Amino acid sequence: MKKMMKGFTLIELMIVVAIIGILAAIAIPNFIKFQARSKQSEAKSNCKAMFTAQKAFYAEKDRFSSTVGEVGFAPERNNRYNYYLGAGGTLDNRTGTSASTATNADSISADVFKYGTAQSVAYGSVTPAFTGIVPGISGTDWSGGAAGNIDTDTTLDTWAISTASVIQSAGDNSGNIPAGEPNNFNNDVNK
Repeated sequence: MKKMMKGFTLIELMIVVAIIGILAAIAIPNFIKFQARSKQSEAKSNCKAMFTAQKAFYAEKDRFSSTVGEVGFAPERNNRYNYYLGAGGTLDNRTGTSASTATNADSISADVFKYGTAQSVAYGSVTPAFTGIVPGISGTDWSGGAAGNIDTDTTLDTWAISTASVIQSAGDNSGNIPAGEPNNFNNDVNK
């Protein structure tokens, strides 16, 4: 008596591989978009932390400050965004194993030690994207911002937050932006 061997044919295996390939082609772009959106939560939470640090500093000193060390704002390492408390230029150094902040630093740089120099953003290239809210102190109000490259293109993802309510014509939250609410002016995920 002869035993029957059961198994899959090559055609059946190729059909399964093709189906998996089609599903992956559909799922991967959506996954990348969701991954980039999750990276944006860093900018939102750190902008709110900047706002809270500024409000606490104002309550104690009766003035705002654009100096990182004076305000006490220092996000954890592994940040993908540059954070601007002032109209800037002086960023803290996050290229080595430990961060070093100059006494006059008004900005926090992205962690280039972990993510490389492609993550670093020059301040001059970011300023136009803030659209009306420029980081720094203006009269009795303060505005801050964040900018970073969270995917592989050259478009920057930019956020701003202010102690004053503003009306904006650009960004995801166009219209009335209440004080303390981060606004995404240039959404790198949707570009």
